Amino acid sequence: MKWLLTGVLMIGLFACKTTQPVTEKSTATALIPGGPAWAALWQQQSGEYKALCLQAYQLAALRLDQYLSTKGSKPLAVVTDIDETVLDNSPYSVHQALAGKGYDDKSWMEWTAKVAADTVPGAPAFFKYAASKGVKVFYITNRAESERAVTLQNLQRYQFPDADDQHLLLKTTTSGKEPRRQQVLQQYEIVMLFGDNLGDFAAIFDKKPVDERNSVALQSAASFGSRFIVLPNPMYGDWEGALYNFQYKLTTQQKDSIMKSRLRNY
Repeated sequence: MKWLLTGVLMIGLFACKTTQPVTEKSTATALIPGGPAWAALWQQQSGEYKALCLQAYQLAALRLDQYLSTKGSKPLAVVTDIDETVLDNSPYSVHQALAGKGYDDKSWMEWTAKVAADTVPGAPAFFKYAASKGVKVFYITNRAESERAVTLQNLQRYQFPDADDQHLLLKTTTSGKEPRRQQVLQQYEIVMLFGDNLGDFAAIFDKKPVDERNSVALQSAASFGSRFIVLPNPMYGDWEGALYNFQYKLTTQQKDSIMKSRLRNY
């Protein structure tokens, strides 16, 4: 009788265990905001990140020398993005992620007002080299006009060349940078463009869905490492927005769900 009672109890325990539902939290990890924190850790601590940036800027110096050997009808210029291209904002991503938050304008402007962003490895040396060769540097960024003064202060802190109102082109009515590139082209020949986001290089990349974005990147292969110099940034960018069709007002949970649906597993 004692054996029978023990068997019944064991069967009951196993039955209870197998009927418990498996929740998503037990099988997956939220990609937002933990993902940007992980990416920021890589950016701050890995030698590989530094090596990639140095590789990009050292290649750029070689390319610039090639362009300087040819004569054009206009003076030469290079165009660069700022954030994650010449200035490192990884502390902002860490700060927001540890608070369980993503990007928002208020907190971003609180960060830029600190004028505390460090430089991307290789950036100061390259742009100073370009300026020493008579090449003008234009900074085309989607920072707001209200950030002009602190942005210039941050660039000037590290003696970036041409860090003045004339060469700093901020966001106006659109995040697309083509009108501002055309503004530079009126007086200069742009020999190279620098950025961490495909939209920093040409209008053909602007606001494209993921598959088309990737296709256009492959079709533009000859430009990368030649006219287009890309810096690594896994923390944020249009690559992320494209995943949810640039619907930035979706909830964190909705964005996270879409991101997980895009992961390839086996």
